[in-house]
Amino acid sequence: MKNYIYLCLLIMATASCKKDFLDRYPQTVISPQLYFKTESDLSLYVNGMLSKRGTSIYVNSDEQSTDDYSTTGNVRMKNMLAGNISADNTPSFWGWSTLRNINYFLDNYSGANTTAEVKNHYAGLARYYRALFYMDKVKVYSNVPWYSHVIEASDSASLYKASDPRSLIIDSIFKDLDYAVNNVRESVPAGTPGLWAVKTMYARLALHEGTYRKYHPELNLQNTANRFLELAKTQANDIITSGKFLLTPNYGDLFISQDLSANKEVILNTVYDVAKQAGSDINNIVSANYEQSPSRDLVQEYLMADGSRFTDISNYQQKQYVDEFKNRDPRIYAAFMTPGFVRLPATTPLIPLLSTGFTGYYQKKGYQNSVDPNVRGGADVPELRYAEVLLIYAEASAELGSLTQADIDKSINLLRTRAGIPGLNMANANASPDPVLANKFPNVTGTNKGALLEIRRERRVEFAFEGKRYDDLMRWGGGKVFEKYPQGMYFPGLGQYDLTGDNVPDIILVSRAATIPAVDQRIKNSLGVTLVYYKVGTFGQSGSIPLENGEAGGAIVTGVTPRTFVAPKYYYFPIPIAQTTQNSKLQQPYGWE
Repeated sequence: MKNYIYLCLLIMATASCKKDFLDRYPQTVISPQLYFKTESDLSLYVNGMLSKRGTSIYVNSDEQSTDDYSTTGNVRMKNMLAGNISADNTPSFWGWSTLRNINYFLDNYSGANTTAEVKNHYAGLARYYRALFYMDKVKVYSNVPWYSHVIEASDSASLYKASDPRSLIIDSIFKDLDYAVNNVRESVPAGTPGLWAVKTMYARLALHEGTYRKYHPELNLQNTANRFLELAKTQANDIITSGKFLLTPNYGDLFISQDLSANKEVILNTVYDVAKQAGSDINNIVSANYEQSPSRDLVQEYLMADGSRFTDISNYQQKQYVDEFKNRDPRIYAAFMTPGFVRLPATTPLIPLLSTGFTGYYQKKGYQNSVDPNVRGGADVPELRYAEVLLIYAEASAELGSLTQADIDKSINLLRTRAGIPGLNMANANASPDPVLANKFPNVTGTNKGALLEIRRERRVEFAFEGKRYDDLMRWGGGKVFEKYPQGMYFPGLGQYDLTGDNVPDIILVSRAATIPAVDQRIKNSLGVTLVYYKVGTFGQSGSIPLENGEAGGAIVTGVTPRTFVAPKYYYFPIPIAQTTQNSKLQQPYGWE
């Protein structure tokens, strides 16, 4: 009987995501009185709520909308900027079955025949998952209905109530998180969130809400932003002062390790093991022309190896591919397949492929350079890591106006030291803010402007291709950044070019009007290798690589149709019309009314 009950719960946990909000558990099969009796019962149910991003931190459709990537994918922000989103066709994020599963547990766990400590631990995890669920809803809609208990189909007043204000939802989220940090155990099974993971997410969500309120005047909540920034700083500082976490010495090791379980930087790990039918092989997505390719703008944001700004070089916009990667912050070599990279099973350096819609740059982070399927599919993913805690602490301090050099030294400068570049000097940064970043974020002001811009640089660089850029741009009020099409490699014009860093040409750009010779008639380089031919044109001309100025050169162009980010409207998505038709009390977010 017990095995049968376990099977029923597993089926319900895995199938519930397909159910509508009104669906009920088949209580003729199992009831809480029969099931929620032991710690094992509680554990099985709560662990069924576990949802982690895993390899999606490296391949994420929202990230494809940002200035980190060019994309050929049909992603939601790209459609938004084109004016193609409405309440009739919006992507729907209105599912509530996950919340019902959580609330079902919270309504019924207390009768288990076990200690208060055990019950409080699992209740803490359930409330942690509810906080994450609701924060995802707030990010999309801002105001949504808050439900703290299972709502039955007969309770029409609750089912069809109006959305609650953001302030109530957020306060409820942080009450759940407060309960979680006070009750969730430190020691938990591998791959599941314990106390420190909960505190890290608490800090992340508090930073998100604090900065969102600060940079989004449409909420009329700016005077309450500091409350959440203080919470973020406090939680981050608790983790720092615990002394339980350290940065791993080699940054790149975080993304190629087969086992991160003992890594002192990793606070929450996603375990992959091909032998257990849980593989992580995403090589064909991150390293080839499959929807996403890294942007030149991201390449340019990395500092030089000596700590100076790449964008301070007088001709930085005319730097060619090989030169762009010389003497840079070493983290760039863990994130990008840079000139000279040999992609197995090849024995010679990769020659980047140029094709329409792509930038020519290749992502390395998340790629496993092996032909062994067990290695390719067995790399763990650092779901939460200590580096984020350090950056949360630094950013919250800067936004609060309390940032000191000592704060920088115990946060950002640990990351820069690990990377092997000079530390950030707060006084120098504030005396000379980066004009490129200042132009990107004109709403950053005050005495800490330069330091705050550097903190934002550090987040982008440290977490490049790890799924954080979209949320950062949204919370910072950086909607205008989405308007600019990412660019690719720069070529000064037609001719031969080295893309592997050995001073020997690999490709040749020819006029669109030219006839490409037969293979046996094509030019060979000094190594006896036939050059790869590309025709050059402008955007929209088929059969050619589009450069800004066509045959006269420029950066690779990935789009030209004007994009407009309508603020504050595009910081939110409309509630699907099917929902507002059923419940007329629901109000659309800002600008979607």
